[in-house]
Amino acid sequence: MSHRYKKSEHLLNEALELIPLGAQTFSKSKTQFPYGVSPYFVERGDGSAVWDIDGNKYIDFINALAAITLGYNDPDVTAAVSKQLLSGVTFSLSHPLEVQVAKEIIAMVPSAEMVRFGKNGSDATTGAIRLARAYTGREHVAVCGYHGWHDWYIGTTARNLGVPETTQKLSHTFSYNDLDSLKKIFLTYPGQIAAVIMEPMSAEFPLPGFLEKVKETTHKEGAVLIFDEVITGFRFAKGGAQEYFGVMPDLTTLGKALANGYPLSAIAGRKEIMKLAEDVFFSFTFGGEALSLAAAFATLKKIQNCNVVDVISKLGEKIIKGVNELIIKHHLQAILTCIGHPTRSFLIIKDHSAYSEWHIKSFLLQEMFARGVLTLGTHNMSFAHQESDVFNLLMIYDEVFALLNTALSSNSLEQQLRCNVLIPLFKVR
Repeated sequence: MSHRYKKSEHLLNEALELIPLGAQTFSKSKTQFPYGVSPYFVERGDGSAVWDIDGNKYIDFINALAAITLGYNDPDVTAAVSKQLLSGVTFSLSHPLEVQVAKEIIAMVPSAEMVRFGKNGSDATTGAIRLARAYTGREHVAVCGYHGWHDWYIGTTARNLGVPETTQKLSHTFSYNDLDSLKKIFLTYPGQIAAVIMEPMSAEFPLPGFLEKVKETTHKEGAVLIFDEVITGFRFAKGGAQEYFGVMPDLTTLGKALANGYPLSAIAGRKEIMKLAEDVFFSFTFGGEALSLAAAFATLKKIQNCNVVDVISKLGEKIIKGVNELIIKHHLQAILTCIGHPTRSFLIIKDHSAYSEWHIKSFLLQEMFARGVLTLGTHNMSFAHQESDVFNLLMIYDEVFALLNTALSSNSLEQQLRCNVLIPLFKVR
C-alpha cells in the first residue's frame, strides 16, 4: 500500500465492496488511475486546486471531466447557490430561474430558439435524438464522438453489454474529418437516417469546410444535424463551437460548463423541432432543480461579463506551445504531441518500440500525480487557473519528460513503474 495514497487506497478497497468499480463515473474509476500511484478520493476543491483525502494538493487539469470552467468554489456561483438554498431546491411548480436561464442560453448560443433542461449530458443527447426521430419519422442515426451512456449510443461501442441488438443496429458510426464515411451511411440506409449527431471538435480541428459539408449533406438527405456541445459549449466561444466555427446545427446539446459543476444539461435549437417536446416525453422530477439553475445563471453571466473564454484560451495556448517545446527538448516527438483547442488540449501518446502507450501513460500519471498535478492526459482549463499554474505545470513536465527519456533510452521504463500498467479499455473518442 502506498504511504502517499494510504487513505485513498483503503477507502477504494472499501468502496469496491459496495459500489461497482468503486466509483459512480467510469472516468473517475480505478480503470483510469493506476493503483499504487494514484489518488482516488478528493476531499475539497478551491480555485484551480483540489486536495485528496490524504491531504495531498494538486493543480487540477481534469476539472471534473471539464465540468468546472470557472474554478472550484467560484465566489459568484457559491453566493448564488447559497442564496437560492435558503428559498428552496425543488418545488411543486416551475421556478422563475427556468425562464431566466433559458433566456441566457438563447442569447448566447446562435442556434438556440427554445431550451429544455436535463441533468446529465446523456439526458440532452438522448432527448435530441428522440426529437429528431419524431421530427423526421425515421429511426436510424449517424454518430461521431462520445454521446453518453444510453442504449442508442453506447451500443455502438465496446461497452454494449445489456443493449438489445435491435437497438444497436439503429446507430452507425462515422469518422471525424471523413465526409465519405458519413455519406456511406446515407447510401446504406437511404431515407432512414433521422439525425447526424457529432462533437464539432474533440482533439482534432475540423478540416476546412468539413463541418459545413456535414451540414449540407445532412440536410440534403432530410436528416437533423445535432451538435453535441456538452464539452465545447461556453468554452470555445461564448456561443460554443458553432459560434467559433460559424456552423449552426438544428439542435445543440449542452452540459458540463453550463453550471460550473452543478448537475444541469440542456437541449437547445430550432423552435419547430423543439416544440415537439410538448408531445415527445422528455421530463424529469429534478429538471427544474433550482440550485443548479442558480449556478447556471451565475456561470453564464460571468462567462459573458468577465472575458472567461479569452482568458482560458490564452493560458491554454501557452500550455500547448510549452508542452510541444518540451517534447522537442527531450527528443520525445516520436511518441508525444500536444494538440487540441487551447481550452481543452490533449497530450497524445503513441507506442514506443519497446513499450506500449499504456506503459508510457502509466509512468506519466505516476510522476505527474507525485508532483501535484492532476491530469489524465488532458488540460481542461478553468478561469481559476493562473500563470503560476501554467509555469508549474510546464516545470513539472520538463522534469518528468527528462525522466521518461532516460527510462526509454535505457529500456528501464517498466522497472521505474510502481504500479500495474493501465489496461486499454473503453475508448470514447
